[in-house]
Amino acid sequence: MKVLIVDDHDLIRKGIRLLLEGFSDVEVVGEASNGCDAITLALKHHPDVILLDLSMPTGLDGFTTAKTIMDELEDVKIIVLTMHDEEIYVQKAIQYNIHGYLLKNSQTNDLHEALQAVYHDKRFYRTHIPEERLEKMFAEKEPKSPLTNREREIVRLTFLGYTNNQIANKLKISPKTVENHKTNIMQKLGIKEKHELIQYALKNHIADLV
Repeated sequence: MKVLIVDDHDLIRKGIRLLLEGFSDVEVVGEASNGCDAITLALKHHPDVILLDLSMPTGLDGFTTAKTIMDELEDVKIIVLTMHDEEIYVQKAIQYNIHGYLLKNSQTNDLHEALQAVYHDKRFYRTHIPEERLEKMFAEKEPKSPLTNREREIVRLTFLGYTNNQIANKLKISPKTVENHKTNIMQKLGIKEKHELIQYALKNHIADLV
């Protein structure tokens, strides 16, 4: 994976680079000491993951830098690497859709684990905040679904390949009711095609419902 390092302290950047060069699956594509340079290098090299400090005294702060880069590069993953362990910072990272959050006093294997996790589209937050509290913070960030439970179930069964008649039998309703539900679902989501409904189910993890 291609990694960009962003930190205003030269010694810290060099130390991180030295650690990353010990990982056979990592290529460091650049270093930046401030947010503006980070944006420029990110647009030039298209890194897979950016290790980003929050506190950069000159120019843009870490959160503004992250948002600017993610707005431009849809596939880039951001890991905040910071000394700040306070809940207010973690909560802000969640609000900004930051993929990973790691403290600078973490172990080397934590850094590699974080890189692997976000590279494979998983979030990685390792702080001193209890896991239960973290999960609650993420849950509060998730938008409310516009669909009812019945509509979500119909989307799930559609994703699994059930026909309208099969869905009707399974839910003990009429095929006409299933059709009406699907019409309402499409209108609520602003979509017109079945493949868009499948994409919605995947993106919102409706397919994972039991």
